[in-house]
Amino acid sequence: MYAPPNNYAFIDGNNLYLSAKELGWKVGHKQFRTFLKEKYNVSVAYYFIRYIKGNEDLYENLRKSGFTLIFKEVSRDEQDKPKGNIDAELVLQAMIDIGKYNQAVIVTSDGDFACLVKYLTTQGKFLRVLASSRYGCSKLLSKAAKTNIDFLDDLREKLEYKK
Repeated sequence: MYAPPNNYAFIDGNNLYLSAKELGWKVGHKQFRTFLKEKYNVSVAYYFIRYIKGNEDLYENLRKSGFTLIFKEVSRDEQDKPKGNIDAELVLQAMIDIGKYNQAVIVTSDGDFACLVKYLTTQGKFLRVLASSRYGCSKLLSKAAKTNIDFLDDLREKLEYKK
């Protein structure tokens, strides 16, 4: 009997949000989660995000859409802007769960994840990178993913939030 692949998604939430915003649109959480499941057989979708008090409605919407949230504690810079880079948490979770999934989908445009893509490739665990756009994606990440990369600007019609 055939069992569908058990793939996991590791989503750089801030990068996803800012990338779509820069392209002039907003990602629909339900549409995106459905897309990950249908296109890439993603059973678990980790959404790494900074925790900011007052954003509870956003966090609840993400949970209801089927994402597993992993929060990063936020600190503030000199201008009181929130800081909370999730890179280490995302990489760590991908390594903790490496025996649980068939392959990983990495959602980011950040070149800091090129090393994760390279390692997962050597382990037969890398499926795809979903990046913002051809022009907004790190060259290091694009090089590591080779042809296994899709771009949000090509997926806008499927993934855009519609009221």
